[in-house]
Amino acid sequence: MDAHTRPPLAQPSPRRRTRTVRVGDLAIGGDQPIVVQSMTDTDTADEVATAVQVADLARAGSELVRVTINNEQAAEAVPRIRDRLEQMGIQVPLVGDFHFNGHKLLRRHPACAQAIAKMRINPGNVGKGSRRDPQFAEMIDIAREYDLPVRIGVNWGSLDDSVLTRLMDANAQLAEPQPPEAVMRDAVVTSAVESAEQAESLGLPGDRIILSCKMSGVQDLVAVYRDLAQRCDYPLHLGLTEAGMGTPGIVSSSAALAILLQEGIGDTVRVSLTPDPGGARTREVEVAQQVLQSMGLRDFTPRVTACPGCGRTSSDFFQRLAEHIRSHIDERMPQWREAYPGVESLRIAVMGCVVNGPGESRHADIGISLPGAGEQPVAPVFIDGERSVTLKGDGIAEEFEQIVEAYIERRFGGGS
Repeated sequence: MDAHTRPPLAQPSPRRRTRTVRVGDLAIGGDQPIVVQSMTDTDTADEVATAVQVADLARAGSELVRVTINNEQAAEAVPRIRDRLEQMGIQVPLVGDFHFNGHKLLRRHPACAQAIAKMRINPGNVGKGSRRDPQFAEMIDIAREYDLPVRIGVNWGSLDDSVLTRLMDANAQLAEPQPPEAVMRDAVVTSAVESAEQAESLGLPGDRIILSCKMSGVQDLVAVYRDLAQRCDYPLHLGLTEAGMGTPGIVSSSAALAILLQEGIGDTVRVSLTPDPGGARTREVEVAQQVLQSMGLRDFTPRVTACPGCGRTSSDFFQRLAEHIRSHIDERMPQWREAYPGVESLRIAVMGCVVNGPGESRHADIGISLPGAGEQPVAPVFIDGERSVTLKGDGIAEEFEQIVEAYIERRFGGGS
């Protein structure tokens, strides 16, 4: 095979057809790549800490960053945060997250509206009772005035009581009522769709609307988004609302996102992880990227395939080599990304014995098959499916690293 050919892989279902929404220079929906986003957890009024965290998230690969705008001090800080980001060379669009008082804050602080690229509003708490519709209308009017796209984000923990009550009453009249949890899921979707229709009736173009329906359970999220995808053609933002910490949070988010993305549902994603104490906020960006990359939907960094090890592997050398290569990639990616467009698609295999080693190495762009227990102490290297060289001795890691660097230069840098 040549440098650009690999065995064909199964693909997800075609993406559902949606409108395309522009957020600054970024396009969401349509046939655009699925967008990764995140959210700060700093006090937005602390402009220095917030700007630093936004920059960290953007450098990690977040293509949108949402910030809470919950009081006067936060609204005043947002333009200064935007200025600080520009001084750092960070152009990532900022999304303003508004609850309860967004209409007042944006009217009092027009510079805040000018500094954000998108707003997120929750129809469940934009206003209660008789205040709901007027305050929702004012938020839409502000979005139109400043040409801001809007994510109408329903959350099952703050669902519009009037919608839920209406659907529960209608359900009670049925000869065979649905279970309460099914009505609640229907209410989440109905709130999103009706709010979007209301926004359009108020003059917000349909190509300025994104929807989300956040749930905290995997099966609930899947059911809600399948229904939502059938009932509208707006771009959809995916994510569990409270995924949790550590491994459980990563697994829950990955399971939910993978099911929906495989079915062609979803245009932008966030993995809402609770950071470990002292842990990096950027972890949620890395997980979102890995979900998309593992499904073949986007490439963010070269992929290293490594076997898990078994009784046939004679040492932990293959593990250390895989980690060595992974660390080298992480260190070099900022330079590679600038110098070698397309390097994100590179596939590397580091295998530990003869059972799967040669085959996996041939399927990768570059692969090395290390000796297992009882095998000859040599490590064949495969490049573009062909055995290229055999390494031996104490310098295998360094020699293989040099082979990877030379391959990247030749394939992605236009070298000969």
